[in-house]
Amino acid sequence: MRDAFITRTAQFLPGPPISNAAMGDHIGHLSPQSDRLGRLVLRQNRIRTRHYAIRADGTTDWTLATLAAEAVRALLADAEIDRREIGYLATATTQNDLLVPGLASGVHAASGLPPLEIASLQSVCASAMMALKSTALQIRAGEHRAGIAVGAEFASRYFRPGQYRGTATLGEDGTLPADAEFLRWTLSDGAAALVVEDRPAQSGLSLRIDWISVRSFADRFGPCMTGGSAPGPGGAVLPWSLHDGAEAAARAGAFQLRQDVDTLHRMLPVWLGELMRLVDEGKVDTGKVDWFLCHFSAHSLREEMVRLAERAGCMIPEERWFTNLYDKGNVGAAALFLLLDDLMRSGRLVPGQRILCAVPESGQCVMAYAALTVVEGER
Repeated sequence: MRDAFITRTAQFLPGPPISNAAMGDHIGHLSPQSDRLGRLVLRQNRIRTRHYAIRADGTTDWTLATLAAEAVRALLADAEIDRREIGYLATATTQNDLLVPGLASGVHAASGLPPLEIASLQSVCASAMMALKSTALQIRAGEHRAGIAVGAEFASRYFRPGQYRGTATLGEDGTLPADAEFLRWTLSDGAAALVVEDRPAQSGLSLRIDWISVRSFADRFGPCMTGGSAPGPGGAVLPWSLHDGAEAAARAGAFQLRQDVDTLHRMLPVWLGELMRLVDEGKVDTGKVDWFLCHFSAHSLREEMVRLAERAGCMIPEERWFTNLYDKGNVGAAALFLLLDDLMRSGRLVPGQRILCAVPESGQCVMAYAALTVVEGER
C-alpha cells in the first residue's frame, strides 16, 4: 500500500477569545448558584479562553457546516494541491446541524469543493481519528490521491438558558445536575482540517501517517457522554425518539448534553491500558516519542492520567506534551486537528521527529492513538 502524508493543516475559530469572566454572558446565566458551580468547573479544567460561534444575545451567523467549511477554505488557500485533485472528504463531529443528511454533505455544499466522495463520522472526540483513518486508508489504497479530514463543533448552541428552562433537569435553585453543568462550562466551538496526500508536500514539513488505532470498549461501559436521551424506566437510557413526542422529550431534558464524570474516571485505566498494549506490541516506544499530543477535557483529568501512567511505568515526560486546551478550550472532534495545526505552525518540528497522538472518548469508551513522523519536502 502507498504511504499517506498530512501535507497541510488549518483551523477556524469563530470570534475573539472569550475569557472566563465573559463566558457566562455568552452561554447565558441560569442563576447565581449555577455561576458558582461554573467557577468550580473552571478551576478544575483551567481553561482560560475559548471561542463561541454565538453572540452574547444568543444569535449567530454560523452553522456547524459553515464553521467546518471555513477551515476547509483556509486549508486549500495554503495547500499546494488544487481543489480539483481532492477526491475524498471525511467530517467528524459530536452533533450535526441536522438529523439528516450527514455533516459531510453540508460541508461539501458550503466549501465550494467539486463533486467527490464523502463520509460523515459522528461520535465524540475520537470521531476525528475515525475521519483521519478513513481518509488515510482511502489514500493508501489508491482510491484517491488526496483527501480532506475536517473536525468541527458548535457546542455553545446547546448551552443557552432556553435549552434548560422548563425541563426536568433544572432545579428550583437554577442549577443543573453535575453531569450537565460540567460540559456547559467546558465545551466550545471551532473547526480544523487536514489535507492527506500520497506524497509529502514539495516545500515545508509534512507528517507521515505511520499507523492509527481506534478501539471501542462499549462492551464494558454504558453511555457516559450523551445527547438525545433522558433517563427512562429504571434509569435506562431512553432515546428522545421513544418519548411521547418531541415536546415530551424536550421537557425530560433529552436534548441536553451530559457527561457521567464517575464513569469517565473509571475509563481512565482502560485508556491507559491501550497505550500499554501498543507498547507491548512494539508500536510505541515511549522513550522515542518527541511530541505527545493528548486530548483531554480538563487539567484535573490530565493530572489523573499522569499519575496512572507514572504508576504503570509508561509515562511520556510532560515536557514532550503539546497542548492548547488552556487557550482554545475543549473543541471535541476538532481538538486533535487543532493540536496538529498549532504544532505544525509552532516552529518546533524538525524532520525525523516522532509524534504520538492520543484521543480518549467518553461517549461509550473509545481510545484512539496515532503515530506520525515529521518529513521534509524535496524542494
